[in-house]
Amino acid sequence: MTGQERSEEKSECVSLSPMREAVPAPPECERVCVFGTGDLGRSLGLRLLQAGYGVVFGSRRPHSSSSLIPHGSQVLGHAAAAQSGHLIFIAVQREHYDFLVPLANQLKGKVLVDLSNNLRKNQYPEANAEYLQSLVPGAEVVKGFNTLSAWSLQKGPSDANRQVYICGESVQAKQAVMAVATKLGFSALDRGFLSVARELEDFPLQLFPQWRLPLYIATGLSAAFFFYLLIRDIIYAYFTQGKDISFRIMVSLANKVCPIVSLIMLSLCYLPGVLASFLQLYRGTKYRRFPDWLDRWMLCRKQLGLLALGFAFLHVLYTLIIPIRSVEHSLKCTRMHVHTHTHSGMCLPLDFSKESIDFVPRYYVRFKATERTVSVIRENRTTEFDTTTAWSGDSYLSLGILGFSLYVLLGITSLPSVSNVLSWREFSFIQSKLGHLTLLLCTAHTYLYGWNKFLSSSTYKWCTPPGYMLCLVLPSVVLLLKLLLITPCVDRTITRIRQGWERRADQRNPKNSQPLIP
Repeated sequence: MTGQERSEEKSECVSLSPMREAVPAPPECERVCVFGTGDLGRSLGLRLLQAGYGVVFGSRRPHSSSSLIPHGSQVLGHAAAAQSGHLIFIAVQREHYDFLVPLANQLKGKVLVDLSNNLRKNQYPEANAEYLQSLVPGAEVVKGFNTLSAWSLQKGPSDANRQVYICGESVQAKQAVMAVATKLGFSALDRGFLSVARELEDFPLQLFPQWRLPLYIATGLSAAFFFYLLIRDIIYAYFTQGKDISFRIMVSLANKVCPIVSLIMLSLCYLPGVLASFLQLYRGTKYRRFPDWLDRWMLCRKQLGLLALGFAFLHVLYTLIIPIRSVEHSLKCTRMHVHTHTHSGMCLPLDFSKESIDFVPRYYVRFKATERTVSVIRENRTTEFDTTTAWSGDSYLSLGILGFSLYVLLGITSLPSVSNVLSWREFSFIQSKLGHLTLLLCTAHTYLYGWNKFLSSSTYKWCTPPGYMLCLVLPSVVLLLKLLLITPCVDRTITRIRQGWERRADQRNPKNSQPLIP
C-alpha cells in the first residue's frame, strides 16, 4: 500500500470518543459558530463536534468561558467568531440580542439560527425570530432547534424528540439548517415562512396538550363519583344509623372510585371508534371528514387508555393493602384491649363479646368475618356451604386478574419502543381485538361484583343506585354496539366502505353495483 493510499484511508476513518472528550475536527471541515456558552449552547456545540463540524463559540467573556466549552472547539469574542463561519446559532435569550446590532455589517449575508424561547405565550408583540430579523436586516434568520433541550442534544435524538421544526424566508438558508439537523440525527420539517415562528416558539410552552382533555375527564369523573359515594356511604350511615364511618374515605371509598373511573375511561377509549363506524355506515362512504369533536376524541384515545390503566393499578394496590391494614389494626386493637384490662386490675383474656367487636371498625374485612363467626357460635347455628356464592367469588377474582393482565398488555404495546417493532396488523389486533376483550372481562368482573345485589332494595340507599351500577351503563352500551358491528352483514358493509365503496356511486351506476349480502 502506497503512502498516498494510507493517507486517504486514514482521512476516511472516524474516531469515537466519549461525550466530554470530543476529538478536534480536521481543518478542512465546515465551520459553524455558536453565540452563547450556556447549557444549550455548549450541548449544541458538543453535538456539532461529534458530527464532524468545526465549532467556534462567540462569548462576551471568551477568556473566562474557555474552561467550559467542549474540547476541540474555540471561543472568541462575538466579532471575531462571526467571521469564522457562514452559519451562526444564536443560543442566547431575546433580552441579550442588543450585542448583535454593532455586528450588523459582519453578519450581512450570514444565516442566523434563532434557538430562543419565551417564558409565556404572547410575552412580546412579535416573535423572537422576527425581532432578530429586524435587528439584523441583512442576515437570513431561520427559526429552529428551539424545541430541543440541552439534555436531548447531549444524549442524542430519540423517538420522542427527533423532530426539528424549521421556518424562515430564505429557501437556501432553511436547506442549510435542515442539512445540519439531518447530520445531527434529527428529522427536520419545514413549517414555512418566518411568520410561523411564533407558533414554533409556543410549542415548548405547551403543557401536556394531548393529555389535557383526558385529564379533565378523569378529574371530573373522579370528583363526581367521590362525592356521590360520599353521600351514599358516609353521610347516609351518619343520618340513618348515627355511625361515624368517615375513616372509610381514605381506603374503602378510594377503592370504589378508582375501578369505576377506570372502567368508564376504558369505555371512552373504544366508544369513538364504534361511533365512527356507525357514522361511516350511515353516510355510506369514508371520504367525508368526521366531526371535529369526534376527530379530537379519537386522537386522545391513547391517553384515555393510559389513564384508565393508572386507575386500574390504584384499584389493585388499594385492594392488596386491605388485608394488611386489617392485620395491623387488629394487633393495635388487641394491645389496647389487653392494656385496658391490665390497668384495671384484671388480667383477663380477650373475650369476643359484641362490645369488643364493636370496638374495632366493622368495615375491615377480617373483622367482618370475625363478627359473623362469633355471631354463628353465640347463636349455636350452622350454615351450609354455598357453592353458588363460591362460584361467583372465584369467577369475580379470576375475571379481574385476566382483565388487569390484558390491561397491562395494552399499556405496554402503546409505548413507542414496543409499538415500533410491531406490524400494523399485530398492533391493531392487540389494541382493537384484545382491547375489546379487556373491556368485556372488566365489565363481567363488575357484574359479578354486584351478583344478586341488583334486585335487593337495601342496595338503593336514598333511592340511588350504587356507583358500580352506574359505571356499567357505558361499557354495556359500547359492547352491544360492537356486537352489532361484528355481525356478518354489517361487518361486510363496513369493510367495503373502508375499501373505497360508496353507496351513492352504486345508486348512480346500478349496473356496476354488487349486492352487499350474497
